[in-house]
Amino acid sequence: MFKMLTTILLLGLLPVHALQAETRTADAIIDEVCKHCHGSDGQASNVEYPRLAGQHKAYLIKQLQNFRSGKRIGTMNEMASGLDDNEIIALADFFSQQQPESHRVRNKALAAVGEYIFHEGNKYSGVTACKSCHGEDGGGTTVLPRLAGQHKRYVSTQLEDFGSRQRTNDNAIMHSVASKLTELEREAVALYVSGLP
Repeated sequence: MFKMLTTILLLGLLPVHALQAETRTADAIIDEVCKHCHGSDGQASNVEYPRLAGQHKAYLIKQLQNFRSGKRIGTMNEMASGLDDNEIIALADFFSQQQPESHRVRNKALAAVGEYIFHEGNKYSGVTACKSCHGEDGGGTTVLPRLAGQHKRYVSTQLEDFGSRQRTNDNAIMHSVASKLTELEREAVALYVSGLP
């Protein structure tokens, strides 16, 4: 039997992923990989990386699958490449259940501009109100990300990437919004949502 299995493998008839190790627990993956950038509770102390705590499970699953498949390009491609579906689900389940936090906003005037754009949009440039998709409180939906409490720098970078089409997934609608934002509006919206609870 062993010789037959070896022969099948050598012939390339059995996919390599069929022989992957058993599914790891979320705790093991977080300790091994995730905590270095996103923190063990999803709070990400580095502003370059997103906070995952309180993010929607379905959204996290989709993003991890997109990173794994290469549909979304970024630092996470290598990390997600070794995850199987059960591990992705376990990670999404864990992070979605963590308590999200918000940032203290010091520049109230800039945040006020962001609040206006978030709730009203900009009719002069055709920018749609962010709340129309991400919710009045920035809580998002199962298919759209929670923005409330996210790092300002991360949100600003994502908006810039959407605007320039550097973000390789979920770009259709977001490009049409982000490409119309001025730098001031982008920074203001990012600051405002970072302070939402």
